[in-house]
Amino acid sequence: MWEANPTWDSPKIVAELAMLGIEVAKSTVEKYQPKRARPTWRAFLDQHVRDLVSIDFFIVPTATFRVLFVFIVLAHDRRRIVHFNLTEHPTVQWTAQKIVEAFPFDTAPSYLIRDGDGIYSERVTRRIKSLDINEVITAPASPRQNAYVERVIGTLRRELFDHIIVLNERHLTRLMSSYLDYYHPWRTHQPLNGDAPHRRPLRAAEPCDVVELPAVHGLHHVYLPKQAA
Repeated sequence: MWEANPTWDSPKIVAELAMLGIEVAKSTVEKYQPKRARPTWRAFLDQHVRDLVSIDFFIVPTATFRVLFVFIVLAHDRRRIVHFNLTEHPTVQWTAQKIVEAFPFDTAPSYLIRDGDGIYSERVTRRIKSLDINEVITAPASPRQNAYVERVIGTLRRELFDHIIVLNERHLTRLMSSYLDYYHPWRTHQPLNGDAPHRRPLRAAEPCDVVELPAVHGLHHVYLPKQAA
């Protein structure tokens, strides 16, 4: 009970056990209290996973030695990249506008996790509050506190940008769009029990030929029963 309910105190557990017909002293319950009894960061993430998004920037160099900044918004529940955009010169105004564009028509989440980068100035904070979103700012030099978006950035690097030389902004936009067309309906995730962000249908096991179809300009492939292809 301590592990499953990090917000409970010992009287609550005593009362819960009593409802199960188990009489136990408060001192006995506290004897088995783990050292970390108060709510943890992990507990917060698990409890609010359906209401959480993360935002972050990462950089992509081009063939002409320009540096492009990619801004992404990740929904935690299904690992969906709900918005991305890019620019060579990110500004506070640009960032604030992209946050608004990411959540149209009352789709804003309850919580938004971000780091303490200076680009998220008071203007950005006001824009986030105007959407009725609660900011959760990670501690300095603590990327693990924003692990979901850090993981997806690593995935983008390993599965896309480590294999392609980006020519310019237009080329990068096409690459990102093409990858997300593959990522959301096809790419499997261990935390999603092997499913894709857009819930890939599980096909019945039966003898069939399997066909291979290229995705992301042939960098990845999808596989389907021949009749479904």
